[in-house]
Amino acid sequence: MAVRAGDERWMRLAIGLGKRGLGQVWPNPAVGCVILRNGRVVGRGYTRPGGRPHAETEALAQAGTAAKGATAYVSLEPCAHHGKTPPCADALVAAGIRRVVSAMRDPDPRVRGEGHARMQKAGLQVETGCLADTARQDHAGFLQRLGEGRPMVTLKLATSFDGRIATASGESRWITGPAARRQVHFLRANHDAVMIGGGTARADDPMLTVRDLGMAWQPVRVVCDTGLSLDPKGRLGTSARDIPLWICHGDKVPQAARDAWLATGAVLIACQTGARGLDMTDVLHRLGQRGLTRLFCEGGGQMAASLLAENLVDRLVGFTAGLILGAAGRPAIGTLPDRALAEYPRFSLVQQRAIGPDIMHVWSRRQGDPR
Repeated sequence: MAVRAGDERWMRLAIGLGKRGLGQVWPNPAVGCVILRNGRVVGRGYTRPGGRPHAETEALAQAGTAAKGATAYVSLEPCAHHGKTPPCADALVAAGIRRVVSAMRDPDPRVRGEGHARMQKAGLQVETGCLADTARQDHAGFLQRLGEGRPMVTLKLATSFDGRIATASGESRWITGPAARRQVHFLRANHDAVMIGGGTARADDPMLTVRDLGMAWQPVRVVCDTGLSLDPKGRLGTSARDIPLWICHGDKVPQAARDAWLATGAVLIACQTGARGLDMTDVLHRLGQRGLTRLFCEGGGQMAASLLAENLVDRLVGFTAGLILGAAGRPAIGTLPDRALAEYPRFSLVQQRAIGPDIMHVWSRRQGDPR
């Protein structure tokens, strides 16, 4: 790749624009595009909610005739297939773009280098790999679904200093402060779906919505309830027609329970079961089949243990409070299978910072760890 002065600057802007679509564009990738002519930005765009229009289409529309002879910076290879909209690679050619810099190749079988090849064949100068590692982080969910058939899983844990989520009597509100809770809402907004277990749903009767951020959309709410025993008259059930609710359950549940939940407008997803309840690998693959790319898991302890036991957690986000509850407090994670220490998944620290009186720390699965 022939990197020119300024390429990384404009690609960083394109990647930043793409972030605006995270949580809203599934099953499509959240792409950003910047069009530069004579050192001036003449068009910018990002994939819009629902996955369309694509970033390139938005940027070209803004640039108009100024796109002729310009350079386009795109955070993922422009698409080359006809779907609900024409290929973006063709649109860039037709607009007279002279040079395209893309962060990375799109592994989607319908594209997979064809977008780059099509533009090169039309005479455009195409450069790839600019800030590829940075772009790959934002496209992780999209890439995970294509590569493994399941969404990227972020496990969130809000705990005391000694890793407890409640007192011995079950009191848990609030271990962390308002700033940390607001950050959790921001994280929900950047994922396609929020997932909890049936035990947490019964204990907390939560809404699982994003609040106080001025958002016009909501992530899908996913509840894993093996026996479909959750009361449909709770807050999740009574809001299911307004906010998407998917319930993953075992294949042996009473028809009456199915009928009651279907009447609320919830989507029921029958999944395989195992010794620990729902087979979480099967759950995630079924969610991937429905298009989810980024899944934010908020517990509880048994669900966290199930995901970790099957090596299905890709990122950890912890909020730690300066509070100690002791051994009688309820642990954040349930019992894991007994293994040799080297066989437990390890994560690498990505960032840490203060959030009000608490500490937020983000971890990513180490490359080469057992899956």
